[in-house]
Amino acid sequence: MAKLIKKFSRIAIANRGEVAVRIIKACEELGIETVLLHSEVDINSRAYRMATKTVCIGPAPTAESYLNIQANIDGALGAGAQAIHPGFGFLSENADFAEAVEKAGLTFIGPSAEAIRSLGDKVHCKELAKKAGLPLVPGYQGENQAVNNLIQEAERIGYPVIVKAAAGGGGRGMKLIKSSAEAAELIESAQREAQSAFGSPKVFLEKYLDRAKHIEFQIFGDSTGHVVHFFDRECSVQRRHQKIIEEATSPSLTDELRRKMGEAACAIATLGKYKGAGTVEFLLQDGEFYLLEVNTRLQVEHPVTEEVLGVDLVKMQILTAQGEFLHDPTHVRIPRGHSIECRIYAENPFMGGVPSTGLLGHVEWPEGPGRRYEYGFDSGDTITPFYDPMIAKVIVWDENRPRAIQKMIRVLKDSVVFGVHTNIPYLIEILSHKEFVMGTMTTRFIETYFADPIKEPEMTDVEKKIAAEAMVQLRGGAKATGGVTPVTNSPWASFWRGI
Repeated sequence: MAKLIKKFSRIAIANRGEVAVRIIKACEELGIETVLLHSEVDINSRAYRMATKTVCIGPAPTAESYLNIQANIDGALGAGAQAIHPGFGFLSENADFAEAVEKAGLTFIGPSAEAIRSLGDKVHCKELAKKAGLPLVPGYQGENQAVNNLIQEAERIGYPVIVKAAAGGGGRGMKLIKSSAEAAELIESAQREAQSAFGSPKVFLEKYLDRAKHIEFQIFGDSTGHVVHFFDRECSVQRRHQKIIEEATSPSLTDELRRKMGEAACAIATLGKYKGAGTVEFLLQDGEFYLLEVNTRLQVEHPVTEEVLGVDLVKMQILTAQGEFLHDPTHVRIPRGHSIECRIYAENPFMGGVPSTGLLGHVEWPEGPGRRYEYGFDSGDTITPFYDPMIAKVIVWDENRPRAIQKMIRVLKDSVVFGVHTNIPYLIEILSHKEFVMGTMTTRFIETYFADPIKEPEMTDVEKKIAAEAMVQLRGGAKATGGVTPVTNSPWASFWRGI
């Protein structure tokens, strides 16, 4: 057993939405109080109601709240917290934040600032990978960030080229450049987005692999820095470089490929002196894999790994920060069954994913074996236009992949979300597509088969009548008489049923 270094009684959460709820639940199980560091507009959220204490750290703009380092630290100190959990996104991969937290006498629940700089910074990570002999996609990771220089480097690499934010992931600051004519505009756009999302405009370039699969390995460094991996996830279903559906484990790997990629993931994490939860991401094409990046934080899709391995990564993060967690060499973890996660967004799938904001009406997640829901909003809460429009994550587990797919489709069809449009029908079409069912999809799956908005189904006369009467009652008016009037803002039109 590791020597106990510290014991937290109160942890501050520098995040929002469903990840804040996830951290609160882990803290509750460990008997730890929580402080939610939130923006002004996030008082109508589940995490706000669940936290032991709440501290407003600024207005809605992220630069004035969730990306404001000093405001987060002052809020945590003022509320009597001993540690800060950054969740994912925002400041979770910001080495300056991790360093400032430690200097303030608090514990950063995550890797050290040094590890974030060497692995979380995409450019430094690739330099470390070269030393370790890991395969890399051809690209440019230099310090010269002048747009003209980046254009020259893109032409040297050969189009198509991906430009990415050096200081963060999650698809932010990522653009696909297909020709020199659009290079300047997209590079400048990527730099602006990177600055806004991560506080740094630095970008790098990579050759775009057009038939690649996106495979990632969950790594975890214990209190001593000993790193192991908790196997792999398939994340190839992406829209605009943002993951939509994730699975554990990947249907694409042979035993030999899984062994080699897992060893490579542990090797670079060990070189980076990594502690806590992290993810090593790879591109896989034609039987060859290439290091993509290392995310020095918890991932959105961590639940699928938890489901197939029976672990709690958030509790492990907290215990590691306290100096308590050690890997047990006698316990060999073997994946069991198959897990799939779908991200439920407040968006209109019939208009190409346009965000759908507003007040949530009735929300219902169907219970049952092998079903898990992580959500940050309840009925009556407001989905605002200020942040990512994700409402919830739906996770299923079953004994094999075909049954997990079948279960996910059933769960999505039975889920109820009134008040806003959701991407549920979009997800169902993806899950039903033959290429997804076969497990052969690549990162170009969405642009190949779902480039256009999906077709909106026609409501029956009965549905139109029910919807019209429901809207009349909702608006407090008199009951409709006569013919059926088309209803454009109907809960039925939000297609929550997914049929």
